[in-house]
Amino acid sequence: MFMKRFYFLVLAVAIPLAAFAGTPWSQRMVEAHGIKDFYSNKTLKTTLSASGWDYVTGLVANSVLKAWEMYPAKTDYYTAVKTMADKCITTGIAASLGTSNIDDLAAGKMFFALYRKAVADGNTTDAAKYKDAATLIRNKLKLTHARIAVGLPGAGGFYHKASYPNQMWLDGLYMGPAVYAQWQAEFGATDSAATNTSSWSDIALQFKTLNKYTYDSVKQLNYHAWAAIPSDANAFWSNQAAPFKGCSKEFWGRSMGWMFAALVDVLEIMPKDHPDYNELLRICRQVATGLKRWQDPASGVWFQLLQYDATTKASAAGDPVTGYNKGTLPNYLESSCSCMFTYAFFKAARLGLIDATTYYPIARKAYAGLLKTFITDTGTSLSIGQVCASAGLGPSSNLTRSGTINYYLCGSDVTITANEGKAVGTFIMASLEYEKYQADSLKATHIRYPNASCCEKECSINVPSDGIYMLRFTSPDSLPYTLKSNCKAGENRILYSLTNENAKASCEVYSAAGQLISKKVL
Repeated sequence: MFMKRFYFLVLAVAIPLAAFAGTPWSQRMVEAHGIKDFYSNKTLKTTLSASGWDYVTGLVANSVLKAWEMYPAKTDYYTAVKTMADKCITTGIAASLGTSNIDDLAAGKMFFALYRKAVADGNTTDAAKYKDAATLIRNKLKLTHARIAVGLPGAGGFYHKASYPNQMWLDGLYMGPAVYAQWQAEFGATDSAATNTSSWSDIALQFKTLNKYTYDSVKQLNYHAWAAIPSDANAFWSNQAAPFKGCSKEFWGRSMGWMFAALVDVLEIMPKDHPDYNELLRICRQVATGLKRWQDPASGVWFQLLQYDATTKASAAGDPVTGYNKGTLPNYLESSCSCMFTYAFFKAARLGLIDATTYYPIARKAYAGLLKTFITDTGTSLSIGQVCASAGLGPSSNLTRSGTINYYLCGSDVTITANEGKAVGTFIMASLEYEKYQADSLKATHIRYPNASCCEKECSINVPSDGIYMLRFTSPDSLPYTLKSNCKAGENRILYSLTNENAKASCEVYSAAGQLISKKVL
């Protein structure tokens, strides 16, 4: 449930001034790189409107559309994406879709917002064009994409690519099922009820399968990828025996970023009465718990290899046996996964998918970390750095893509770069979610709790109807504090701060007539 009202007692996490005044960070990044130059897997795109079809340009385009939806006066954002989309349609989308290549489907996300705009404008020609494009993407995945065969573990799961047979990667959840879900939410009513329900089950199956085989309950993280047939030559990178048979060997940040973002985006639009909704919600909360654990306490962001810090380095000897990927580079704080996690934490908390009391502080610390760790702002230019350019596993023709620590730190395709679209787009998305959070807070009643200076926490209270209520805060290390506030029916959120991190405060809610409505330990 969306938190309807905010009460701020103290804000503790410092965000640079530009986040509060002047041009929002989302707009600054759109105008610096989103509609201008960025890299797509090491290839420079000089402008978004002139770029072609791939999952990175699609990610940037979708983030720019999200910025336009939040700031509709920025019509040049919409125009840039529409120009790109129309070019892709004219060129022929079908020709851009590889054989059972799930990455090739992700750019289809942009068609849904363009469709809604065309409908709102009464432009039936464009509406039909964008619906047809989105339907082509969905049908390609649902009806013809290669799947793990019946009789194998993970039957029904989508191949990541035809060149990676019987493999599922966390990345693919964002590339395929998340687009599939958008189509079902937008157009699924045109199917029969049974077909629509079955399609949502198909979408959920992809998340359930990957989580079943890749989740490590001790580390509370998911491995990058899984192969149903580990002995296949293309799955040389996988564990050949239990535990985690078929899994890759490391927890790669961006792969979990794709997974977390996909879960939150799908749960936003999935029917809540679907039999698989609660299981996807459980997985979403599981992912949030694990990522909270591995957030770097000093910076607030996350490392390229999630379970290690900078003391972990590649081996000069390279990979075992082959000696590939030689180097001694250390693990590093990585921007694209950190942006994805920040986006997903803010959005999931906003939607009520995860506990706001627990996770908004994580998200705020992460966003402050993005700005401090990765953003270079000269006043005339803006850049986002420390981006992993690319990473993958196999196939058999490329044994260097081995999924080892050395590969993720020193692989020839896994270089550290700047202004890569996978960080540009996700920084825009994270910033938009932060700006929604901040806009809601600016509408709130701001109250300073006497003598409170640290240990920011959050809680929520519920009231039966709109009206004036008395909120009484008590804490062992401070005097009781009572305030009168106009609350909205339902859930109302409170930010408060204590002088002692371990102190147990409580909040009592009274009606205007003095009747105790509820008491909550904070």
